[in-house]
Amino acid sequence: MMNYLKEYIRNNPSRKITFADYIMQALYHPQYGYYMNDKRKIGREGDFITTSNISDIYGRSIAKWFYKKAIELNLPFSICEIGAGTGRFAKAFMDEWRLISAEPIQYYILEESPYHRKLQQEEIIFDENIKQIASLEEIFPFKGLIFSNELFDAFPVHVIENQAGQLLEVMVTVKDDVLVESLEPLKNEKITSFLEQSGLLLNDQQRIEIPLQMESMISNMAKTLQRGLVLTVDYGYTNEEWMEPARRNGSLRGYYKHQQVNNVLERPGEMDITCHVHFDALIKIGNQFGLKHVHKWRQDEFLLATGILEELEENYDPNPFSAISKRNRAIRSLIIPGGMSSSFHVILQQKGV
Repeated sequence: MMNYLKEYIRNNPSRKITFADYIMQALYHPQYGYYMNDKRKIGREGDFITTSNISDIYGRSIAKWFYKKAIELNLPFSICEIGAGTGRFAKAFMDEWRLISAEPIQYYILEESPYHRKLQQEEIIFDENIKQIASLEEIFPFKGLIFSNELFDAFPVHVIENQAGQLLEVMVTVKDDVLVESLEPLKNEKITSFLEQSGLLLNDQQRIEIPLQMESMISNMAKTLQRGLVLTVDYGYTNEEWMEPARRNGSLRGYYKHQQVNNVLERPGEMDITCHVHFDALIKIGNQFGLKHVHKWRQDEFLLATGILEELEENYDPNPFSAISKRNRAIRSLIIPGGMSSSFHVILQQKGV
């Protein structure tokens, strides 16, 4: 893919592209994009791990939570998962649903990656109630739950930097046959508007990612959802946290074989590229489009509120490889202080309820 990108940049009239364009090509190019190829991405043999792939307990906990909320709010038993990865969360959710409800669940999966769609078909039996969809328009008007786990962190982002009070956009260009950064005055009014609406004022020498694509996704969710809930799980920062000295270089990172790569211009098409979500902007944009903010939890707090501790088996099993021991370890890993869940947050929004 590296040769393709160099040629792509050289063919651009300015001989440089935005980081958003670079990330879009690196992750989503139909032939070379990381998410579009057949390489395993999630799990031990991949490049990163998600909460839903630690154990099926995560999907089962969300199923129990939604069952209670659907009864409480008189919602249809319908869920749309956006970006379902391997399908492990969906399978765990539906396995638990069959245990707690005699009513069938309608489960829709919206997935960009052909490779992940194929893995989902191996994991899940699709039928008239369980379907893969190509766009949210297929389920409009939707009533129920729209769920995503680590969706927004994978969106292409622009990168800007404040130098002596002047906002510059960080571009990608080719120099001496190597991909390098190039700075130019910020001209994109949408980025300026995002900063103004969010209230972010960058410190000198501070760099930050701007997720313009986030607004269109939230807008589509809001248009599709007639009545129900939106549950978003991801890692990110509030505006206050973005201003901390530790964030001065932004959060854009790559992950290759579970190793963090700080220079995302390395290995395009071979590694995941991710950045932290602007939580305050996500909530504010949601409110503007009619998705009323209800609550934001740290993920371990949310799982404790769902009653995950009740899942711990009381019986001690001396065999560390038994199903009971593995299940208990997975539960502890999801709620232990300083563990994986403390890095994630859960945002609940609602419409028409």
